[in-house]
Amino acid sequence: MGPKIVVAGHIGVDITPVFPAAKRGSLSEILCPGKLIHMNEAVVCTGGAVCNTGLALKKIGADVRLVAKVGKDAFGDLLLEMLSRYDASGDIIVDESVSTAYTVVIAPPGIDRIFLHGPGANDSFCAEDLPDEVLVDAALIHYGYPPLMRRMYEAEGAELLKLCRRIHESGAAVSLDLAAVDPDSEAGKADWRAILTRVLPEVDFFVPSVEELCAMLDPHRYADWSARATGRDMTEILDIERDIRPLADEAMALGVKVLMLKCGAQGIYYRTAGRDLLRQIPERARLSVSDWADREGFQRSFVPECVRSGTGAGDTSISAFLYAMLKGFEPEHCVKLAAAEGASCVEAFDALSGIRTLEELEEKIRAGWKTGDEGAGFSEV
Repeated sequence: MGPKIVVAGHIGVDITPVFPAAKRGSLSEILCPGKLIHMNEAVVCTGGAVCNTGLALKKIGADVRLVAKVGKDAFGDLLLEMLSRYDASGDIIVDESVSTAYTVVIAPPGIDRIFLHGPGANDSFCAEDLPDEVLVDAALIHYGYPPLMRRMYEAEGAELLKLCRRIHESGAAVSLDLAAVDPDSEAGKADWRAILTRVLPEVDFFVPSVEELCAMLDPHRYADWSARATGRDMTEILDIERDIRPLADEAMALGVKVLMLKCGAQGIYYRTAGRDLLRQIPERARLSVSDWADREGFQRSFVPECVRSGTGAGDTSISAFLYAMLKGFEPEHCVKLAAAEGASCVEAFDALSGIRTLEELEEKIRAGWKTGDEGAGFSEV
């Protein structure tokens, strides 16, 4: 089955009310006070990085274990039951003192998603919640969504730093994903530049979205992007030279070894450090330094057969990227498969139904799977 992977961090129940295709217009027209909106079914599924990335890894054939925390309540019971279908519930912690996280995903046709999120048990997750036993012989630990987990951003990320160091001490590599935050929340007011400055030297594979990273690392640049977007999807207006590469420069200067920036429907930007820094990645990851050193590029998104929901697309693209890396593929190949998996994901309302194996993705690519048209200033690097 290959190297063992552990996916830890944020977990919850995702509830997505499905809008009829005819319900189009501006958000204020669709969701206005006092209005009754006739909906289709609600899709209820597992959510959060642990489920989205972890179960996607399981579906594509990886040897993976999931570690997260839920409450002893209806949502917790539902999550455990759904995870048990994948034989993936054994390492989930049940804490009677907390509630289970949930997210209501509001996704009207043609409008970017809105998330109503209650973090629940995720706020209490700490470094000690990752058992020693799951770290034994693990090649890589992927940790997802610390911005939605209070213990991980308190005290300038002291607990997140402790977690990353503990993983490295066990001999495993560290992969880290971020999440968007409400700027008016406690997480939104945290000093994320300070947190990332402390934590990123302990991260081997950093895989955030470009918007998340910009908001946390360079709020002034993010404000400029927001103003230029004028209500559109922010990634539509970004340019590699003006916007993406300068942000990547900042991240690499903080000690990032391998950076994969998810750029929405446009595609994925990637950058890797030099040989000396890559040699610090634990040997269990089996990364070929000669193949991975000093690489940079942009992979355009593949065109999906249909678009039902973007929920989980970034998380599932990470699963393909990490699994391909552990199988010894070169960075360009890993990122191509990541973009293909993200396109597969959006063909379903949930994060998992559209997943394809790496072999299926490669077959579809060889058959001439088209990528998006040039635009928004993106070009190959």
